[in-house]
Amino acid sequence: MEFKKKGGKIAGCLCAYTPVEILEAAGMASIGLCGTSQETIPDAERVLPKTICPLIKSTYGFALTKKCPYTYFSDIIIGETTCDGKKKMYELLGEIKDVHILHLPQGKDVPYAKKMWYEECVRMKEALEEKFGITITDEALRNAVKKRNYARKLMCELYAMQKAEPPMMKGIDMMLSIQKETFAMSVDDYIADMEKLIADAKKAYLEEGERPVSADAKRILLTGCPSGGLIEKVVMTIESLGGVVVCRNDCSGERSQSFLIDENAENILEAISDRYLKIDCSVMTPNTGRYEDTLNMIEKYKVDGVIDIVLTGCHTFNIETHTMSKVMKENDIPYMKLETDYALADKGQIDTRIGAFIEML
Repeated sequence: MEFKKKGGKIAGCLCAYTPVEILEAAGMASIGLCGTSQETIPDAERVLPKTICPLIKSTYGFALTKKCPYTYFSDIIIGETTCDGKKKMYELLGEIKDVHILHLPQGKDVPYAKKMWYEECVRMKEALEEKFGITITDEALRNAVKKRNYARKLMCELYAMQKAEPPMMKGIDMMLSIQKETFAMSVDDYIADMEKLIADAKKAYLEEGERPVSADAKRILLTGCPSGGLIEKVVMTIESLGGVVVCRNDCSGERSQSFLIDENAENILEAISDRYLKIDCSVMTPNTGRYEDTLNMIEKYKVDGVIDIVLTGCHTFNIETHTMSKVMKENDIPYMKLETDYALADKGQIDTRIGAFIEML
């Protein structure tokens, strides 16, 4: 509210494909709006089918009930044509807030994909300029790119601390810190918080000898659907039963942060669009990069086992578990598929399965 009173503009974002540099070049705060709570799902189910993904229902529920201040105060929400559920949810969300939809190509390898996505980035830039009566200059875009590139390098540095044996941080602490930063009102605040988090963790580990994680903890890689709504239900369970999350190959994980933008590109907007199209997601076909990235991270982080999270109703990631399990089996990597939602009804079963998996490791 204070940010808005001072004239600040907020753009709500819901996907790693959203080119936040364009928003930040427009002088806007880019805030994550993905629902991660069961609280508003019953309200959403008055409109949405019960059988779709909890992230979609939670996101819509918070908008419908006005319980999320970030959604309520958003001047615009940037959606994207990823999964079918989100596409149709955005139509309903558009009855509540101003929503701009980015149309993704369905595959990165088709000849027109790069040009199509660039045109979508141009269309988004022009829509912001028209709505807010502004001009988004190349200089502003380059400045935004430089800041975001640095922020991503910090994020990768944070993830890299988990390579240590034992890791420098508990996985739950790392994930909660990252989730908190999705609500930062400026990239500068984000950068300052990340620099402090990294410096404090390294000092405690390297200079003061603190070991927040047992040397015997089994090193777990999380992959699959966004896991922000499962930090307590899944990650806390993993780390209370003898495991530690050392890396994530999901929307908020290392793979979506490792791609940087060419700051000196002749066409800076095209460089921005090119960077985002590199992201691997199950909505793309084919999506072989995800399996290759997972194997690379297993080696880099000395992973003992992989847990593949599927949010109930997420068909694309659910289908990909077939190939992921096959790839893990071929490489002798212990693997478990975990399908769940934000409700606590299956928590006892989840605890038992995770406990048995870690014990097997």
